[in-house]
Amino acid sequence: MAILVTGGAGYIGSHTCVELLTAGYDIIVADNFSNSKSESLKRVIELTGKIFTISQVDLQNRNQVEHIFKSNQIDAVIHFAALKAVGESVDFPLKYYQNNLSGTLILLETMNKYGVKKLVFSSSATVYGATDQIPITEDEPIGATNPYGRTKQVIEEILQDIYKADQSWSMAILRYFNPIGAHKSGRIGEDPNGTPNNLMPYLSQVAIGKREQLQIYGNDYNTKDGTGVRDYIHVVDLAKGHIKALEKIQLTSMLGTYNLGTGNGYSVLEMVEAFQKATGKKINFCIGARRSGDIAICYADPTKAREELGWTASKGIQEMCEDTWRWQQQNPSGYGEETELPVVNEATRA
Repeated sequence: MAILVTGGAGYIGSHTCVELLTAGYDIIVADNFSNSKSESLKRVIELTGKIFTISQVDLQNRNQVEHIFKSNQIDAVIHFAALKAVGESVDFPLKYYQNNLSGTLILLETMNKYGVKKLVFSSSATVYGATDQIPITEDEPIGATNPYGRTKQVIEEILQDIYKADQSWSMAILRYFNPIGAHKSGRIGEDPNGTPNNLMPYLSQVAIGKREQLQIYGNDYNTKDGTGVRDYIHVVDLAKGHIKALEKIQLTSMLGTYNLGTGNGYSVLEMVEAFQKATGKKINFCIGARRSGDIAICYADPTKAREELGWTASKGIQEMCEDTWRWQQQNPSGYGEETELPVVNEATRA
């Protein structure tokens, strides 16, 4: 069974590729490498011992997307490809709406044209916005507070409309909470471009001496220590959730929405403490103003994913911190400079 993985070279995408190949799936990776490095895919090959097709494709280019479907027998799609920084989306909303919505629409139209109607969609807990309901269930009304989250919200609504019109589609919407950690080998992990937007890569860059200190955005939230509380999930647990979702959509035509989180909330200061314990490093930090678009508390009720997908997160905070640190120590500069694509089937390069 062949799975098209859009954005497969990215942080979550590369870990999911490992899990897919390990589970016996064939994969085709489509990525424009604007926010990822092809080195991650070389390391996926190294970790799994399996070769797969890689195509450098921009989903906003309809001809390139169609070429993939013409050239490969695709059974299902896992759609990761998107711009994903909350802060950047607030500064450049048009960029986010253009990229995330246009690329997804072209992908969906092409899937429909070629009769590929099985999809696992990478959504986000940001669709919930500011809510008093904690933990958050999938039934909570959605109302994203930033452009990134709104792109995910609009795509979810598009998928709902598609399913209402044509129930031969089978789709799973996965609302991620906060992915952290890295593969146990230390060979693949999170390698953000420029200054990290997320807590854990910033923490690890401070610990290794690449950055002087961590800036914490706000300590005046209504939380136990004033800093924001989030549900942190190990990226390998998250990747395994995609395998479970893929198995589910093979069974019947459906549209299901699932939280992928641990059900536990940790504050920024608690994460700093856990990371210091895992690394033995003192983390310097300062307190800054709140960041636009952020909310105080956000953690999941993952019951539905457990009951309907048979999935639960198994890795705790210490393991998440230890795996992050192993990745950072082995790769102080991330994946390094971009190199040639490791494996490219020329028939898929439009």
